[in-house]
Amino acid sequence: MTTASGAKVLERFPAGSPRGSWPAEEYAARCRAQGEPATVVMDLESDAFLVVVPAEGG
Repeated sequence: MTTASGAKVLERFPAGSPRGSWPAEEYAARCRAQGEPATVVMDLESDAFLVVVPAEGG
């Protein structure tokens, strides 16, 4: 799956996580530790945090 900006979505997390819980950020950190340039963005339409990486060739 890719976003309108051309980024590849690795994982999505609902925005309603318990206070103090940051599963999207934790997942992105694990990806970065493995060499993936992962970042977290908010998808307002689905009310979810997306962990994304730049699309191949873009």
